Amino acid sequence: MNAHTQSFSLAGQAGALECKLDLPAHTAPIGIALIAHPHPLYGGSMDNKVVQTLTRAFVVLGYACARMNFRGVGESAGVHDHGIGETDDMALLHSHMTNLYPGMPVAMAGFSFGTFVLSRLQQQLAEQGKPAERLVLVGCAAGKWDMAPVPSNTILIHGEQDETIPLSDVFDWARPQDLPVVVIPGADHFFHRKLHHIKQLVIAAWPTQ
Repeated sequence: MNAHTQSFSLAGQAGALECKLDLPAHTAPIGIALIAHPHPLYGGSMDNKVVQTLTRAFVVLGYACARMNFRGVGESAGVHDHGIGETDDMALLHSHMTNLYPGMPVAMAGFSFGTFVLSRLQQQLAEQGKPAERLVLVGCAAGKWDMAPVPSNTILIHGEQDETIPLSDVFDWARPQDLPVVVIPGADHFFHRKLHHIKQLVIAAWPTQ
């Protein structure tokens, strides 16, 4: 994605997992960001445009950004596991990154199916007493998968004209949690020609360092 992208592999439960790490260009990282991609059976990968947009936003913020191809995608071994095994794989990436950058705050951002995986991971991390500092959920999978509740500071970004996950389903999931939803007018599920809004919203929502 840029001159600072590094490829690496992790030994997951289903075999080797293909990963990438993007670092800030001219400064040491101030935090860790884990980015989760959309559904593997519908072309989702860590090179998805929304995933790359989220990565760019966190690099600008000074974060070390790690993403992986879920099992069965690209060079990652295994087969799709409906979010269960994928949550385990993201937990492995979390462990790897927190060992690599000990003591740093962790943010997690996902797109579509990736939001389901991260909601599950955040729930597990919270039970372990080490929740991520904040989540960014784009094209939230509410109504399509059984999303776990998320913290009140979660950033929800959704397209007004999302044809895959209706905005009304996101409102129905967010309402009981009293979570605000940022709606991008005219945006479809993949945010064609609207990606710049995602990057701007994430950067603007983060505290100034």
